[in-house]
Amino acid sequence: MTKTRSIGFIATGLLMAGASALVCFSNALGLVSAQSAPLGARTTPPLPFGATTRPITVLEHAKPWLTEIPNGPETLRGKVVVVNFWTYSCINSLRALPYLRAWQERYGDKGLVVVGVHAPEFQFERDAKKVSVATRQLGIRYPNLQDNDFAVWQDFANEGWPGFYFVDAKGRTRGYRIGEGNYGDAEQLIRKLLAEAGRDPSAIPMSPISATGIEAQADWRNLGSPEAYIGYAKAVNFRSPGGISKDASTRYVSTPNLPLGGWDLAGNWTVGREFATLLGAVGTLRFRFHARDAHLVLGGAPDSRPVRFRVTIDGAAPGKSHGTDVNADGWGEVKEDRLYQLVRQSGEIHDKTITVEFSRPGVRAYVFTFG
Repeated sequence: MTKTRSIGFIATGLLMAGASALVCFSNALGLVSAQSAPLGARTTPPLPFGATTRPITVLEHAKPWLTEIPNGPETLRGKVVVVNFWTYSCINSLRALPYLRAWQERYGDKGLVVVGVHAPEFQFERDAKKVSVATRQLGIRYPNLQDNDFAVWQDFANEGWPGFYFVDAKGRTRGYRIGEGNYGDAEQLIRKLLAEAGRDPSAIPMSPISATGIEAQADWRNLGSPEAYIGYAKAVNFRSPGGISKDASTRYVSTPNLPLGGWDLAGNWTVGREFATLLGAVGTLRFRFHARDAHLVLGGAPDSRPVRFRVTIDGAAPGKSHGTDVNADGWGEVKEDRLYQLVRQSGEIHDKTITVEFSRPGVRAYVFTFG
């Protein structure tokens, strides 16, 4: 299965064709509706090719639930349900969370239930304990199930992270979309479905939903860099001399001239299909990027002790441009398997080179993403 995160817009025809690729979308598709009908139209949109027409039945039989539905999934019948397909290391999934949490808080008493379906991209995301820790850290209190075999994903014919399905109180899917954005339209649809169910939400204001830290919306105007996978299965634009040696301990060196969108390694690494593992005492990873934010999905060492790292931007400490997981001097620690925000710039954005230097062996590097 091919997985890419920064794919931009995708034609509705692809959704309807039932493509098998798994995609983490960086741009919004908007709600898909019949013949591009307005959101308030009475027509029910065509579902993705092969999607279930009984979404509540699918959820009733799904398992395991990491955060259970009070009194069981059968209580979803008669409720308006938003089903969100996500995975916890995906920045696109993380940036959707403020809206999902706010919708549950605003409309839970009116009969809305948000249901998260965690479908893992990386192997470490298959660990239910790690997902449970992540959901607690992220403040996700609505029901969540673990979909390691992608059974629910396939029943819904979902095609990417984040995926959203809007189910009315009669159990019909009334809207769906893949990707970020258009949250105002999505909330209007939720209100419409609640009103149809006799749960008038008109007294609840649609106030702006704030997002901070790693969940803040991307600076789309300045987002000029695609994600960069480190594992050889999807790696592109690798610039260390000699290229990648698959599944072999190799001493890599930096390239003298790193182009925009290029990345390299220095030190002794083994590059596997999904990630690269540092074998030497010290190793570096660089990327030449154009974006406000830079993130890196990292995994901890086998001995579970923190791995210190230092981030520099064009050879200097990040200062005020440091991300949430490093300080102004660029220092941070890998303590768990997740996405780390390394850089958040302010002001005018220019091409920059980020260098991440790790202090000891065992750390795993998966993918750079930007925002």
